[in-house]
Amino acid sequence: MSGTSGVLVVDKPAGPTSFEVVKRVKRALGVATAGHAGTLDPAATGVLAVCAGDAVKLQQFLVDGDKAYEATVALGAATATEDQEGEVIARGDPSGVTLNALRAAAATLVGWIDQVPPMYSAVRVGGRRLHVAARAGEAVERAPRRVRVDALEVVDLAPPIDGIALARLRVRCGKGTYVRTLAADLGRAVGVPAHLAALRRTMASGFGLEQAIPLEAAEALARAEGADALRARLVPLAAALGFLPATALTARDAWDLVHGRPVARPPGPPGTTRALGPDGRLVAVCGPGEGRLRPLRVFLGPSDLRPPSAGQDR
Repeated sequence: MSGTSGVLVVDKPAGPTSFEVVKRVKRALGVATAGHAGTLDPAATGVLAVCAGDAVKLQQFLVDGDKAYEATVALGAATATEDQEGEVIARGDPSGVTLNALRAAAATLVGWIDQVPPMYSAVRVGGRRLHVAARAGEAVERAPRRVRVDALEVVDLAPPIDGIALARLRVRCGKGTYVRTLAADLGRAVGVPAHLAALRRTMASGFGLEQAIPLEAAEALARAEGADALRARLVPLAAALGFLPATALTARDAWDLVHGRPVARPPGPPGTTRALGPDGRLVAVCGPGEGRLRPLRVFLGPSDLRPPSAGQDR
């Protein structure tokens, strides 16, 4: 596997789309292929995992990871997009909302909840993305989706200014949760129109802000010291899936696995696992089960391994 393969953890600035960030990182790294593991809206900032080279094969696993955010909710106005980018469609007086009332309302939005995806989102209904229909002025019937909210903490609530009271939140949630919809639902729960005023992702798929490099700093590093200096910041494939338990393979097992032959599952947790070769490289991600390793995705080919010696044990 090439030294240009791995995950660059970027601290996304406000402004560019996630796709634009990927294009800029791809150019800075000098790689032909790249993708991200979980969209951030243009106005949002924070952790965006950019998969480069062979690491694009990790996207399906990274995107399923849990996420954490710091959010600011504006109480007193609802918008068409549920965030600060949209037109104000309703106003209400937030002066009667208390911190205790907000915290009580937030508690009702924790756990497995039904969430209606916003019209301005990339969710497909009938094969068409909702934001396309929304910009065409069409209203689309949206079925609620089950999402998981692990924590919704109201940190503080500022007094209203010009009819808007700002509340700061910390959120931990699973895949597919829209924090702007949580903001709007929180306002509804206390009887005041609300929208998401600011969002910063602090963790995604096991990566935190402490591992992230600001986008402009990444580009500056590549310009000043060359692409190899930025490539040194890439998280290797095996480490990028560090949130999954690891299964150590012998050389014989690794050889058999990449050739599609059945391999006995060693003792250990029966869930999804990283299958690592003797040199620590990621050979495959294997699905849950007992008895045999069942590859969901194989990352090495026969040419990446040396044939084991005839007498080598499993």
